[in-house]
Amino acid sequence: MAKVLMKGNEALAEAAIQAGCRHYFGYPITPQNEVTAYMAKRMPKVGGVFLQAESEVSAINMVYGAGGAGARVLITSSSPGISLMQEGISYIAGAEIPCVIANVMRGGPGLGGIQPSQSDYFQSTKGGGHGDYKLIVLAPSTIQEMADLVQQAFDIADKYRNPVMILGDGMLGQMMEPVDFDNIKKGENHIEEKTWATTGMGTRKKKNIINSLELDPQMLEKHNIELFKKYEKASKEEVRYEMTNCEDAEIILVAYGTIARVAKNVIELAKRENINVGLIRPISLWPFPVEPFEKTVNYVKRYLSIEMSMGQMVEDVKLAVNGRKPVYFYGRAGGMVPEPAAILEEIRKISGGAK
Repeated sequence: MAKVLMKGNEALAEAAIQAGCRHYFGYPITPQNEVTAYMAKRMPKVGGVFLQAESEVSAINMVYGAGGAGARVLITSSSPGISLMQEGISYIAGAEIPCVIANVMRGGPGLGGIQPSQSDYFQSTKGGGHGDYKLIVLAPSTIQEMADLVQQAFDIADKYRNPVMILGDGMLGQMMEPVDFDNIKKGENHIEEKTWATTGMGTRKKKNIINSLELDPQMLEKHNIELFKKYEKASKEEVRYEMTNCEDAEIILVAYGTIARVAKNVIELAKRENINVGLIRPISLWPFPVEPFEKTVNYVKRYLSIEMSMGQMVEDVKLAVNGRKPVYFYGRAGGMVPEPAAILEEIRKISGGAK
């Protein structure tokens, strides 16, 4: 199949359809509205369900219902909209219902602005809702990877019976790049039967009951322990990352999403000044990839976390490094994007060669 020139939001939507998603619920919010518009056109043509809810609170509870019935279901929104969904996301995680949630981040806090940002990292990776639960969080840096990770997200969600979040930003959602959908499993035929789903008794003798309420504290504790056994398994099996030019780097940049693309340009700029710079790009934000830090910590001099925020992922970088080497931070907030020249200047400062 030939590559198709698409916006990131459109590629996300098409990849979900090709991966077997036939249920989409959402509510309009910039900068992810192209997903909603695309699904409104495409879902009826593939025999699917598109429903624009009256609010994000309603939409996430529709996801609970469709996912509980065994459907592959997608919901998308942007920062404040995801905030409104947090109670429902906690319910879904507690009830062990697979679904895919995409957050195309905008600037904040509050209503903020519609420019790209990465200030929802804490909300996504630390659990924005109540209770003990985890989301598996994947962060693409290209539109092709956006499409590929959507397929993986649905498979991971089904494997662990857990919500999976695609965490992008407004820049990734709005930019256009060629996308190849050949690697995506087509349709619903490849999806394994969900024997736990509430699809009627059929030939079963026991009812399938999906619930996140448990009034007996001992039973609720047992449920939490079982959930965290699942998270422990995921933390070993679902780690994803990319390393660039790290073999003998003096300074290693750490960046995810679209800012990792900027960081790759900085590697070349630093090389011209005889500063050997590498890049660790976390693709799974939870589970956070510790392995690349273990591989590099013995010889690298320092790490520099680059983010479109006031500093969030940098805390996980510090935990991974565990005090063994200095960790620095450079970020822009409110929709401002770090520029290569500014990152290079920061590298000069921390390497002792400011000009």
